[in-house]
Amino acid sequence: MEDHALERGGLSRRMLDASDFVLRCERRLLSGLMGLLIALVLLNVVTRYGGFPLYWVDEASVYCVVWLTFIGASAMTRLRLDFAVTLLTDKLGEKAARVAKASASGGVLLLGLALLAMCWLYMDPVGIVRYGFDAKEYAAESFNFLYTERTQTLNWPTWAIQLILPVFSLTLSLHALSNLIEDLGLQPRRTHTEFHVTNADAVN
Repeated sequence: MEDHALERGGLSRRMLDASDFVLRCERRLLSGLMGLLIALVLLNVVTRYGGFPLYWVDEASVYCVVWLTFIGASAMTRLRLDFAVTLLTDKLGEKAARVAKASASGGVLLLGLALLAMCWLYMDPVGIVRYGFDAKEYAAESFNFLYTERTQTLNWPTWAIQLILPVFSLTLSLHALSNLIEDLGLQPRRTHTEFHVTNADAVN
């Protein structure tokens, strides 16, 4: 019995370790994308002021913001900086509040898993492999044109841009599971000192 408890404790600790590793990667990605976005905006200003605008910069900036939004939302979930309505939980007892918090984390986990399932159906990796990565043949049979479409000015494959959706679904599920593990008391709650903002009140 004790060995099983230790094994469960080790598994939950590894889940938190994996979540922390992903969180560190997200922090670096956020910094890099913020720098890239600033560079793109400055490039846009300079080229428009000089009379030779680069139209692909606008599209690149939009995609950069999209990736920033999804990666930031995933990181905020782990840092517990996501929005919460505490009108009810503030009036509950300590035990009931813990149950409510764990239920909320479980709901986020279910959302992440549902998004992951929808991405699997939408991107259909098994289907595109079955057609030997022939995007046109796959689109003709399935009417899924994801792998044949390209962006307007950058001419990038659309599926590459939309990879952020399954990535976000996976990282959101991992972070939500880690939060649930902490809420259930299976592991002590961890702090992330590398992030200067560690509570929702500090954002405001």
